[in-house]
Amino acid sequence: MMKIKPFKGVRPPKEYVEQVQSRPYDVLNSAEARAEAEGNEKSLYHIIKPEIDFPEGTDEHDPKVYEKAAQNFQMFQDKGWLVQDGKERYYIYAQTMNGKTQYGLVVCAYVDDYMTGKIKKHELTRRDKEEDRMKHVRVNNANIEPVFFAYPDNKDVDAIVAKYTKGTPEYDYTAELDGFRHTFWIIDDDADIQRITELFAAMPAMYIADGHHRSAAAALVGAEKAKQNPNHRGDEEYNFFMAVCFPANQLTIIDYNRVVKDLNGLSDEEFLKKLSDDFIVEKKGTEIFKPSRLHEFSLYLGGNWYSLVAKPGTYNDNDPIGVLDVTISSNLILDKILGIKDLRSDKRIDFVGGIRGLGELKKRVDSGEMKVALALYPVSMKQLIDIADTGNIMPPKTTWFEPKLRSGLVIHKLS
Repeated sequence: MMKIKPFKGVRPPKEYVEQVQSRPYDVLNSAEARAEAEGNEKSLYHIIKPEIDFPEGTDEHDPKVYEKAAQNFQMFQDKGWLVQDGKERYYIYAQTMNGKTQYGLVVCAYVDDYMTGKIKKHELTRRDKEEDRMKHVRVNNANIEPVFFAYPDNKDVDAIVAKYTKGTPEYDYTAELDGFRHTFWIIDDDADIQRITELFAAMPAMYIADGHHRSAAAALVGAEKAKQNPNHRGDEEYNFFMAVCFPANQLTIIDYNRVVKDLNGLSDEEFLKKLSDDFIVEKKGTEIFKPSRLHEFSLYLGGNWYSLVAKPGTYNDNDPIGVLDVTISSNLILDKILGIKDLRSDKRIDFVGGIRGLGELKKRVDSGEMKVALALYPVSMKQLIDIADTGNIMPPKTTWFEPKLRSGLVIHKLS
């Protein structure tokens, strides 16, 4: 049984939404945030990337930077750029990319469901990143940015969502930067709110799609507040954190590709020969080649694209982790041939989200910055759910979800 609840969202008035909204804090660096927020005092970057209000080079983890986030959050409310709803509600947040729309419910998820594993993970988190987000939640006493969940497909939930999305949205705009459309509705009928709560209560699990560090931080701060409160009851607002929940069948995972600086002392010919031990290697020429099925990889080296197909016996289709192409490529190419043991810490490797296209891989190799690029066939939602359900963890940099959730459309206060 999943526990969710409606909440009194803190939101921008319609006329300010496009100025307030922003990309998530972790998809851009400080310089990019500074440039995007230039001339816009209402940009949420002043709260989620508050180092932009200090001289360049200021450490984003300095206590005064976190304190500035809280000051700015309060200022946004004082100036009416963010206003709290008077009633607890659910919200619908739709994203449209390349003609395809996915409809998410904005809810408050239950901290205890995260702690007990009902909210399922598929990635490891790093303590330093958790601690950074925990500080941000603590100082603002709010979940400023949502996390991104998937839930098992449910026709009854779909029907309620469809009823509201036929109506006029509260927000409807196309982001200038990427051309994706963002639409937002309010669910304020008490019977519908109650029914959504009941429908989620019958679900066996929810799955973190994107935002493992934000989920961990939100849940840990909630648990921390419970311990600190001698009169803790269990229904306080800090027992919940904000998530946008999408039906699994609406979500698409795109490829997450690799570029490597060198061939570990091998010539191009020696590298390709070693690859042929475990892969059927076929030269494809200079035109971009994209893998079209599981266990097929695309390699770019020396101005040419190659198809690599893993040979039978080099992977185990019955092992939810072993069957993943990230596992096959990590074991048989990155580790075995190139000597890259730890994807999290090795400076010889970098990762490129598929949203940038395979042209980005070619560019980084042709520039001389990188020596070789490897493109992977994307993981499916079924694979992600199978891995989470079996308590397994995916290798680093396995999944890339697009479009990313915009921040600033709604915020959840912890009290």
